[in-house]
Amino acid sequence: MKHIIKLALIVLAVIFAGNPAYAGLPLNNLEGVGGVAFNPLAYPAEGDPLYSIGDTEVVSKPRFGTWYTNLGQPKIDWGSFGVATTFFKRLEVSEGYQYISWAKAGADFHKNNIGAKLVLLPENSFNTNFLPEISIGTIYKTTSDKVIHGLGLTSNRGSGEDWYAVATKTITQLPLPVVLSAGVLSSQEVATGVLGFTNERRETAFGNIDVVLPHGFAVGMCMWHGWRIRTLP
Repeated sequence: MKHIIKLALIVLAVIFAGNPAYAGLPLNNLEGVGGVAFNPLAYPAEGDPLYSIGDTEVVSKPRFGTWYTNLGQPKIDWGSFGVATTFFKRLEVSEGYQYISWAKAGADFHKNNIGAKLVLLPENSFNTNFLPEISIGTIYKTTSDKVIHGLGLTSNRGSGEDWYAVATKTITQLPLPVVLSAGVLSSQEVATGVLGFTNERRETAFGNIDVVLPHGFAVGMCMWHGWRIRTLP
C-alpha cells in the first residue's frame, strides 16, 4: 500500500505543478533521470518555464515518463514511473519508482531512485558549435531488502549510491538530429540495484546513439562496458 501511496503522490505533484512536458530528449529513463533507457544524458529533463524571475528561469515544468520492459528468458516484468524537473537550467532533481516481478524466483521488488544532476558545461559554450554538454550526477537507490535476503543474497545491502559523469552532443547538420552521449558510472549495484548493493564499488562505461524523429519520437541504441547488469542467478 505504501508504494501505491507514493506513486499517487508523484502523480499529484505532476498535476499541481502545471502542464508537464511530455516529448523530446531527454526522456525520463528507467530510473527517473533525464536520459534514455538505463543511461543518463548530460541534458537535464527540462520543460517550459514554470516559474521565472525576470528573464531568469527558476524552475521548469516537470517531465514524467513510464517504461515497461519484458525480459522473456528470465521471466521478468519491469515497470517504471519517473518524474524530473530542473532548477535554473542547471540542477535536475528526479524521483523514479520501479516495480519488478520475477516469476522464476517468485519474487516482487519495489525499487526507488532519488537523483540529482548538475550541468557543469552547457552545450556549445564559449560561442562554439562543437562542445558537448557535460554533467555530473548521483542516484540514491533502495530496493526490497527482505526480498533479496529471502533469495539468499544475505551479503547484499538494500540501498546504495551511483555517481556518474556524462557528455552529450546533438549533431544537427544531418537530415535528422543525432544525439551522441558517453559517460562513466561508479556503482555498487547488482542488476541495477534490483538485487541490492555490495560493498565493492566498480566503474562502467556507457553510451548512447539516438536519432530524433519528427513528432517527439526517438530511436537509438544504449551500450555498456562493465558489470552494470550482472547475470541473474
